[in-house]
Amino acid sequence: MGAARPAYHFKPYNVGRWIIWTLYALVLLVSPMIFTSGLSMTMLSQMGIAIIACLAYNMLLGQGGMLSFGHAVYSGLGSFLTIHTLNMISGGTLQGFPVSLLPLIGGISGLFFAVLLGWVTTKKAGTPFAMITLGIGELVWSMSLMFPEFFGGEGGITGDRVTGARPFGITFGPQVQLYYLIAVYTFICTAAMYAFTRTPLGRMLNAVRDNPERVEFVGYNTQMVRYLSFCASGFFAGIAGGLGALNFEIVTAEVVGAARSGAYLLFVFLGGATFFFGPIIGAILMVVAFVLLSEMTAAWLLYLGLIFLFMVMYAPGGIASLIMMNLRVAAFGKLRRLWTSYLALGGTGAVAVVGAAAMIEMVYHMQLNVALGPELKFMGATLNAHSLDSWFGAVFVLITGAALFEVSRRAFVREWSRIQEEIELEIRRREAL
Repeated sequence: MGAARPAYHFKPYNVGRWIIWTLYALVLLVSPMIFTSGLSMTMLSQMGIAIIACLAYNMLLGQGGMLSFGHAVYSGLGSFLTIHTLNMISGGTLQGFPVSLLPLIGGISGLFFAVLLGWVTTKKAGTPFAMITLGIGELVWSMSLMFPEFFGGEGGITGDRVTGARPFGITFGPQVQLYYLIAVYTFICTAAMYAFTRTPLGRMLNAVRDNPERVEFVGYNTQMVRYLSFCASGFFAGIAGGLGALNFEIVTAEVVGAARSGAYLLFVFLGGATFFFGPIIGAILMVVAFVLLSEMTAAWLLYLGLIFLFMVMYAPGGIASLIMMNLRVAAFGKLRRLWTSYLALGGTGAVAVVGAAAMIEMVYHMQLNVALGPELKFMGATLNAHSLDSWFGAVFVLITGAALFEVSRRAFVREWSRIQEEIELEIRRREAL
């Protein structure tokens, strides 16, 4: 008898996944054609860099359950090594090295330091891991001021990306040329990090996050799983740092500071750490907050903290979880029953926000702009920080909006609960068929 033929198993293409990735590539491709201003181009470039950095951080937080307070170390050191390499190209030491490959220098640098520091860092999990990362972050930040030869002191290190070979006339001088370089790296890194989640190591990292004792019981070394994932995360963080060095052409000690690490944590959480696309949302919000919100008001960090507080209270899964929950409701054809509730929540919430923002702006005006007088412009209206009428109006708007929001929220919760019960009944009915 001949050898039995191997059975053929048909595996259909995941059409939805192909559509999503195609749309993602198209968005990266056409965005600078739609948003053509200098500010828009700058923001788009920063968004691409932030997407890579936040996805790299989420390899630890969302996929591995490792809360890091010092991940900016690896993106920041990648930036420093990249800017030094760029200056070596400009000085003729590495003449002929293409500027387009410099982000890989940042990635290799991030990988090197992750390999060097990661073994000690990943010896512990949970709170000890977070404290070790915080200590390493503070150590590297303090070193940035102690070794000005490498870190450049308080002034940092500057460079010029318009140097080296110019294939096809590409100099990376115009921002649009650099944007497309960032877009290429963003797409490739996003695809690579998604592919990581489908590998045995990525699956095992999820298992270590959820039940490390069982993983140890079946024979796997949980520290090795964390360590290898930490190194992969450091590599992609370094690529983001290298792109940042090319984009800004200056690297300072701020890139390895605790504020940068905290920004990664904050916006990955806001976007949704438990979903792969959540950090992408968080990265976009991070650039919008740092570039636009910071220009609109001096109290932008306070607003950011309040947003984080309310997200922890009402949507701990982040924006991505809200999207997925509503997609589930829409899949069962029940989303139209909620649109009036969403309008009520949005309207009353906006009223409460206006009242709170008016109070915050008056406080900041009294503290920071005393020389300009008591009056200030807020949303087209003139407020007087020393007038009882302005304060009474702001408090009245805040209380009214908050009260109406709470009434709307309770009605929404009742309707949401009924819809979830109906969906569960429908699921059980389909399973019984």
